[in-house]
Amino acid sequence: MNKLPKKNIPGTQLNVSVLGLGTVKLGRDKGVKYPEAFTIPDDQAALALLQQAWDLGINLIDTAPAYGNSEQRLGELLPQLPHDWIICSKAGEQFDANSSESHFDFSRDAIIRSVEQSLQRLNREMIDILLIHSDGNDVPIIEQHRALETLNELKQQGLIAATGISSKTVEGGLLALQQSDIVMVTHNLAYQDEQIVIDTANQLNKAIFIKKAFASGHLPANSTKDSVSASFEMIFANPAVASVVVGTINPVHLADNVAKAIQAIDK
Repeated sequence: MNKLPKKNIPGTQLNVSVLGLGTVKLGRDKGVKYPEAFTIPDDQAALALLQQAWDLGINLIDTAPAYGNSEQRLGELLPQLPHDWIICSKAGEQFDANSSESHFDFSRDAIIRSVEQSLQRLNREMIDILLIHSDGNDVPIIEQHRALETLNELKQQGLIAATGISSKTVEGGLLALQQSDIVMVTHNLAYQDEQIVIDTANQLNKAIFIKKAFASGHLPANSTKDSVSASFEMIFANPAVASVVVGTINPVHLADNVAKAIQAIDK
């Protein structure tokens, strides 16, 4: 089988695999919206999954402070697999394991503090990609809190290589494309409202990351082909899409996703 291709994030030296591994399930099992319950894998299972991902051609790992202790675990596990991983983390949302609630703070101080903590937990001197973890109020986050400006400051200091937002609105996505490298949008067979953000990114030579490509496991059934293949074909038809982040802890699903992504790209 061919390996997953990589795509460059314009304006950076980063070449990311077109599938990224989301790691919510490595660190958090409370307050998550998946159709089936799951158990957080132990270190041995997590290491095996990460090594499998690398062997399949995945070099992008997506994490966040909001993913429980995902960053902490990656900081401990990844040095045992000394590959050239590209890490995407986030700032703006913190998860409280005791209350199972998220807290949002997009102030300059909070974002700087969050990035410093992420660097410490991930055991790194630089985070490749840092996105604002939006609570849905994208425009005020960008215009009033100036969160992307804060990230760009940290980028100039050499703490981040690429900046962006994991957005929730068309307006926010379009605004973010003007002042960052990457916008992460939701795009799947059941929801394509943010297509204009993807099209605009293509015109501006900016990168798009896709989240919830399978609607967190809630995709409608497709009579002609399986929904994963249909999803990838639709998503990869967009040249601006640099990577689709898929969160799985199931080795069979991971291999299946990679095979179907390669198939969709080769069409």
